[in-house]
Amino acid sequence: MTLNSLLSVGKDALFASQSAIQTTGNNIANVNTPGYSRQAVRFEAKTPIDWKPGQMGTGVKAAEVFRYFNTFIEQEYHDHFATEQRWKAQHQMLQSVESLFNESNSKGINAALSQFFTDWQQLAQRPDDKATREALLAHTQSLTSLINSTADSMNQLEHQMDEYIRQDVDKANKLIKDIAELNRSIQVHDIPGSNNANTLLDQRNQMVRELAAIMDVDVIDRGSGDFVVNTKAGHTLVDGEESFELKFEGPKTSAVVKGVPPFDGEIVFEGSSAREYTLEIVSGGAVGGGATFKVSYDGGRTWLTDETTGLPKEFQANAQTGKVHVDGLDIYFNAGANDLAAGDEFTIVPKSGLYWVRPTTEPLNITPMAFAEGGDNPRRLVGGTLAGYFSFRDANLGKYQEKLDAFSRELAWQVNYLHSQGAGLGHLDYTRGGDSVNDPALALGDASSGLSYFDKLKSGNLTMYFFDSATGELASGASFGPLDFGGGANFDPSVHTLDDVVNAINTSWGGYVTASIADNQLVLDAADGYQFGFADDSTGLLAALGINTYFQGDSAVTLGMRPEVLADVSRINAGRINGGGEANVGDNDTATAISGLATKKLDIPTSYEQGRNQSLSEYFNTISANVGSDTAQAKFGSDFYGTLADDLSARQDSVAGVNLDEEMSSLVKFQHSYKAAAKLVTTADEMLQVLLGLKQ
Repeated sequence: MTLNSLLSVGKDALFASQSAIQTTGNNIANVNTPGYSRQAVRFEAKTPIDWKPGQMGTGVKAAEVFRYFNTFIEQEYHDHFATEQRWKAQHQMLQSVESLFNESNSKGINAALSQFFTDWQQLAQRPDDKATREALLAHTQSLTSLINSTADSMNQLEHQMDEYIRQDVDKANKLIKDIAELNRSIQVHDIPGSNNANTLLDQRNQMVRELAAIMDVDVIDRGSGDFVVNTKAGHTLVDGEESFELKFEGPKTSAVVKGVPPFDGEIVFEGSSAREYTLEIVSGGAVGGGATFKVSYDGGRTWLTDETTGLPKEFQANAQTGKVHVDGLDIYFNAGANDLAAGDEFTIVPKSGLYWVRPTTEPLNITPMAFAEGGDNPRRLVGGTLAGYFSFRDANLGKYQEKLDAFSRELAWQVNYLHSQGAGLGHLDYTRGGDSVNDPALALGDASSGLSYFDKLKSGNLTMYFFDSATGELASGASFGPLDFGGGANFDPSVHTLDDVVNAINTSWGGYVTASIADNQLVLDAADGYQFGFADDSTGLLAALGINTYFQGDSAVTLGMRPEVLADVSRINAGRINGGGEANVGDNDTATAISGLATKKLDIPTSYEQGRNQSLSEYFNTISANVGSDTAQAKFGSDFYGTLADDLSARQDSVAGVNLDEEMSSLVKFQHSYKAAAKLVTTADEMLQVLLGLKQ
């Protein structure tokens, strides 16, 4: 053991202490740096030397600068933080909807609905009073305007969600690429145990946290740049230096065909919906030739059922002329050379969705999906603001939109059904239906007919009366009886078409009125010298075709008043034509019946729930209640998972965070070590000087 060895021990001790001081200073400097993990120097004793009187130490070395970090806590944090961000985003947006359905004041939809029915009561008391009719007209316009504006506001929120989603997808893609780039840099600089790329590792962890705020992530860290980021469903976003892209794309369809030879046509849809439709062919065959399909809203987990049988409801796989209406969408097939086969599966995404892009295959749909019985589809995105925005747009907003549409549709139908059988202050010489069919040769009660209210039609009949246009008296002084579909047959919605209705009218009453079709709508034109009116209609045919109705439209956006009623208050039907063909002055049967709708119990089903035997007002209140309960649930989720995430973050900070008191204590300790090492060098130098002085 020489004096040079002693100098070397001192030198190494100086360097080791200096490394520790610099690392401690770096910790202090980064105390407020987001994502920074506390670092420390690991000291190792150098290899000793066998010597007399025994093995002698050769000092210390600074082996590595490592960081304090708990990967298990971090993964748990990612899970809870992503869930918190999902509920937080959902809660923020639901608060916007709450204001739309705030019925605490006297200017909401429910108040306007109450005034609407009150006006019909007033009209029943004064059926001939023009001022009463004008008041009803004005208040009806207020009601429809409120419904329209609420629907428009929800549509604007839907578009706003699309923009938020697009921005988040762009952020996520940038983070995914940046993480892959960091993996490349870490792979170059990181040598575990000797040259740890601590700063790069911190930057990567911070980026993963930012990504977890946007979407759920699952991290597999095998060390250095061998770092994988997946979604919880297992879709790889980052694999080492390779990254995978997300895309936010518009409506589309896809198919998985199993027939031999496979179906080579295509499925087409018209319209929009917040749902995602899975169609499975039940009975194979040609398009429009007997092939049928069933429909699911949750990827085939459950199927729409027939209310009568309780079995999956089957729809005809028709061509465009026979397109089938399924909850907001018109669906049809373009035939190919090969037929449809049982088991063929088609997916319709009638909205913008999120897709995971793989280089060699078609983009995979990972848009969040809720199961019918509740809960999220675990094979899709389930966390982060993206899941929150999608859930709000599709599960929350979509439900409110559908329920408001169902409310508007039922209001229009119930009023129109009664109004279409009523009489105003005068008779009619011309009218044109407000609803059109896809094809006059299709059965009106079929889902492919194109009628908005095809499902409301029933077997039965209707009656028309004809009057002398000069005197107003019943023509020829006779009752004209019900509509005859041949041999005294009644109307059958499963059989009879618009062509059949036209033929039946012309056959039954051709001398008094001419029925025709224009733009697939029914047109009635009285013969010269005559006028007409309507009476009992057990079929709903008049209301479904938009003949003699009060409202037009079949949704919250399209609901409005018929133009002819707006233009002439005498077209408001307060009375009825009685069995003797008389429409007496002062008759109020129709006005009384419509005012009675205020308390009538109705079943108003949607794709989200069955009907509940409620009045229109009670049903609308359930929409407000849904908004309130969903908002409360989202707030609870945000608070609950926020608390868990905060606790995990605090636990990580207790491991990786910089504590200034501890760092100052360490700084003093390493300063003393440095001084001692310097003293050792000085002592060795003095010993060397003594040794050199012996020669003199």
